[in-house]
Amino acid sequence: MNLTTTYMGLTLRSPLVAGASPLSEDLDNLKLMEDAGAAAIVLHSLFEEQLRSQRQEAYDLTHSTASTQTARFRIGSEEYLNHIRRAKEHVDIPIIASLNGSSVGGWTNYARQIEQAGADALELNVYYVPTDLEVTGEQIEQTYINILRAVKASVSMPVAIKLSPYFTNMANMAKRCDDAGADALVLFNRFYQPDINLKTLAVEPNILLSTPQAMRLPLRWIAILYGRINAGLAATSGIHTGQDVVKLLMVGAHVTMLCSVLLQHGILHLHVIERELEQWMTEHEYESVQQLQGMLSRQNCPDQSAFERAQYVRSLQTYKPEWARIYESSYYFG
Repeated sequence: MNLTTTYMGLTLRSPLVAGASPLSEDLDNLKLMEDAGAAAIVLHSLFEEQLRSQRQEAYDLTHSTASTQTARFRIGSEEYLNHIRRAKEHVDIPIIASLNGSSVGGWTNYARQIEQAGADALELNVYYVPTDLEVTGEQIEQTYINILRAVKASVSMPVAIKLSPYFTNMANMAKRCDDAGADALVLFNRFYQPDINLKTLAVEPNILLSTPQAMRLPLRWIAILYGRINAGLAATSGIHTGQDVVKLLMVGAHVTMLCSVLLQHGILHLHVIERELEQWMTEHEYESVQQLQGMLSRQNCPDQSAFERAQYVRSLQTYKPEWARIYESSYYFG
């Protein structure tokens, strides 16, 4: 059975990629991911705020005493570069670095350093929650495109961009990223929402791991985009089983990125997901991942409305809650 796929020009042994998470901060975990079947690893993100802090610290170092320099010289970006170098020494599978931010800033220079450190590709995680009442949707979209173009112009390695689903026209935004040179689109970014602690009356961060329900959103949009853009398509969020992987391959995903499921069940759960994928393919007589990819995308689906509004109307008209079905059954059959 051939599980091989291609992503951003990289040939991968399977579509199972370890997505960006705290697990990738440990070198032993990277080796464990490779041994468990990960075809590539997306490293934890380096945040724009860390780059800003680095530049401020570099300035402060020139205006401080020697004693305070030693205490304050902790630059996360250099540690990140060293982590890439060590990761490349520890594993043979591709290492994809990740930058997380919302402005062009120092990204281009740092992207070059990431490439020089040996990363096989770069994922731009544009995490942007606009709150300025004067900023238009067009300006927001242009920020994404400007970041992508600037980074693409500064490196030769493949570059993916991780998008949120909250654009007025997601299809058009995908096309614009494709036209700007994105080697892949990662769908979708999950914005972590704050919560309120009623005991302390304070706003607190609240991280909830994904559930399989979250898979429906990337599934729909990958199906819509497959065959219409040149960029590769990576699915992330809500992928917990081998069956989930099959569904996303069927709509056109080139890879599926696993994060929450590994945090919940451990890195070795990769073995389970790969076995489930192989078992399903064997039972349904598929010999390769390529046979699956895109077979139920919008362009190949007999009912294209399944991914559009007509299916939404049909779903509402035919849905009945469980209690209503039980009531009807007891009414007709006593």
